[in-house]
Amino acid sequence: MNTTTAPDFLDALLMQRLPADQYDWLQERLNLLHSDDSLRDIHITFGLIPRRLGRQDLAASSQDNATADAIVNGWNLSDWSLDMAARVLLLCRISQQTNRDFAALFKSMCQTADLSESICLYRGTALYPQSDELDKQIGEGLRTNMRAVFEAIAHHNPYPAKHFSELRWNHMVLKALFVDSTLHPIQGLDERANPELARILCDYAHERWSAHRPVTPELWRCVGPFARGSMLDDLQKVLESGLPLEHQGAVLALSRCPDPRAEKLLANYPEQVSAVANEELSWDSIIEQTNQPG
Repeated sequence: MNTTTAPDFLDALLMQRLPADQYDWLQERLNLLHSDDSLRDIHITFGLIPRRLGRQDLAASSQDNATADAIVNGWNLSDWSLDMAARVLLLCRISQQTNRDFAALFKSMCQTADLSESICLYRGTALYPQSDELDKQIGEGLRTNMRAVFEAIAHHNPYPAKHFSELRWNHMVLKALFVDSTLHPIQGLDERANPELARILCDYAHERWSAHRPVTPELWRCVGPFARGSMLDDLQKVLESGLPLEHQGAVLALSRCPDPRAEKLLANYPEQVSAVANEELSWDSIIEQTNQPG
């Protein structure tokens, strides 16, 4: 069992990566959190961190990520920067103070934050003490029109899968499509899939088709396990007339569908079914093809 806390781990990473004078500055600022005027110091420090420490990549190793995951299941540091780690460390230290309403402070900081500050605030949500008030503010964050802020909540973040209600979860997945974001970085995408989400996504697909707009193959990932009736009609349509990646998405979705009709539809595509069985065709392989240049 890992007994290291998230803030202690972040502190150790920053001590390894920052020059001594920068690390000492950060520790001095963190020590001010307990002073009478600490609220002012919090805002000043939060704003100064990128200028004093820089925005370079944290460069987390595979071992670092394994340790992070052991501390908080699903925590991944692959896209974290030095300033993000320091800002989240600051917030973690604040959240440990018993004399402060952390959720209220978090809300007020979100209301005044610029883009980079908002990303850091929401990226660390899985590390803060969970509360109804904090959850409400994170839900408000999903309403943003800034894709980068939305993705700070939705992508590579274990918080939504662990704490969102089904209604909020479904809203998040649907909004990811509306803002032209991707689904695969959403943790718990398969585990949190549900019949209502499948219905909503099929409705969304119909709207896209009516407007002669494409539908991402990823959408069907959340539909397959619950497809029946008209949903299977939709998958059959994609299977028979979709582009290659759409076709692959339909095959993968149908391979997870328990309805007997799904097996009948797949019977006409033995090579693709074999590729799924051999793990040559997977959602990861579709993402890799999607990300290829040209």
